[in-house]
Amino acid sequence: MKYSQWKFKETQAIEFLVEERYKYSRHLLFLVFFFFLLYSSRFWHWYSGMYQYYVLLFVYSILIAMVYINIYVLVPRFFFKTRYISYLVVLVLMGVVGLNIIGYGFRSVFAEFRTISFPKETEKGGIYEGILMCIPIILTTTTVKLLQKWINDNKRINELSNLTLNMELNVLRNQINPHFLFNMLNNVKALIRTDPAKAYVVIVKLSEFLRYQLYENSEEKTLLTSEIEFLSNFLNLEKIRRENFSFDIHVEADKRTLNTTFIPPNLFTTFVENAVKHSVNITGEESYVKVNIKIEDKKLSFICINSKDPGYALADKKSSGLGLANIKRRLELLYNDKFELNTISEDKEYTVILKISV
Repeated sequence: MKYSQWKFKETQAIEFLVEERYKYSRHLLFLVFFFFLLYSSRFWHWYSGMYQYYVLLFVYSILIAMVYINIYVLVPRFFFKTRYISYLVVLVLMGVVGLNIIGYGFRSVFAEFRTISFPKETEKGGIYEGILMCIPIILTTTTVKLLQKWINDNKRINELSNLTLNMELNVLRNQINPHFLFNMLNNVKALIRTDPAKAYVVIVKLSEFLRYQLYENSEEKTLLTSEIEFLSNFLNLEKIRRENFSFDIHVEADKRTLNTTFIPPNLFTTFVENAVKHSVNITGEESYVKVNIKIEDKKLSFICINSKDPGYALADKKSSGLGLANIKRRLELLYNDKFELNTISEDKEYTVILKISV
């Protein structure tokens, strides 16, 4: 049998044991199995006619009652509350009471319908044969109950973890977006004073950014091509706003891969935004931002390089931490330890390298 088939059947078996929708099927299967297990015993053959089946039904009812008392009373009230000694004591007491009820029935109710007489040792052996067959059943039901509790507890823990994860991701995303918008509005404010015509163009472009934020950013995933287009518009906007600024976005991936790759929205925005901010040269020299995106063997590599003016970078260092800290935490939540984020700071260049699986 192939591993995938075995895994599928294993999953089905576990689902049958724990899922609520199989509850009645589980009980029916158990009751039928238990009946045929008891049917294979010898004690009920000692009686005549229909009384054979009355005896069988009597013993079956007592033992089933013991099993269900164990499942729904003893296990939840004692075992699940770690009162193991109390559980064992009460379980033994229940077994003694059950045996005495069965023995009383044999001696008082069904004695006159007996057709075969055996020595007491043989009689006791026949009764205990049926009882001993039920001990593994009781222990199995306890194990199943434990398995059900363990799986359900794990489900609740996972649901809580996912809820917490989604809440934290939303908080981070809601911090990153206003952070980006705040910087854009500051740029517009500066342009209104120096070049109103350019400020008008910037405002028109900004409306496109907000449309992207409204329709794309609310989704869990967005097309990589949409993210690249967004970054291109942003860098074009910066080029309009600033003289002596150039940028380049280089993509290494075939068209089909590019159009079928999805990533979390605004995954690269903060890196590019910071690259633009820190590429400013206060002496008016040429500044640049270079973005390289490569997809190979289901691995996406994002490299962002910006020119750097040490004087400007040091002056603005205090206000640059929020976006990068948030994006790093977001990466940890989205990819756990399955991503690589490295930065290289040199005298005249700053590089961010991000690698993720897609």
